[in-house]
Amino acid sequence: MSLAFCGRCGAGLERRPVSGRPRDVCPECGWINYEQLKVGAAALVVRDARVLLVRRGTEPFVGRWSLPAGYVENDETPGAAARRETREEVGIDVAIGGLTGVYFFDDDPRGNGILIVYECSAEAGKPRSSAEVTEAAYFAPDTVPAELAGAGHDQAIRDWASRSLRGHS
Repeated sequence: MSLAFCGRCGAGLERRPVSGRPRDVCPECGWINYEQLKVGAAALVVRDARVLLVRRGTEPFVGRWSLPAGYVENDETPGAAARRETREEVGIDVAIGGLTGVYFFDDDPRGNGILIVYECSAEAGKPRSSAEVTEAAYFAPDTVPAELAGAGHDQAIRDWASRSLRGHS
């Protein structure tokens, strides 16, 4: 996404090639905008061989199923973001376990990014809806809905289901 004005001095930016790529450059102070991937973090909460999925209540991917997840804030680790988002979206406190996968995505209208997925165990709370989630439910690997959200969620959920069906959780 191109910017219009410099974040340092406020001058209008120009699109120029820098290091072989088009970039937004300030003609006044020389600042260069290096676009970067968005970083999301998700909780893969499994109970009784079933994964917790949430039906999105907001765009993008409204009505589709995803893992509890969100963007990582500047002042938190990806694990802390997965924990925070799970609590906000479905009211469950989780313990962060191991890393289960990192997925690149380019299908989100908010920008390209990576989704970092952690194995998590529920410590307290029961799944509930929220402002962002219209429904939350646990699914066995062979009953995962076809209507999965993008932004890496579809990849992560299908990987979990495939591993589970092969006997590797």
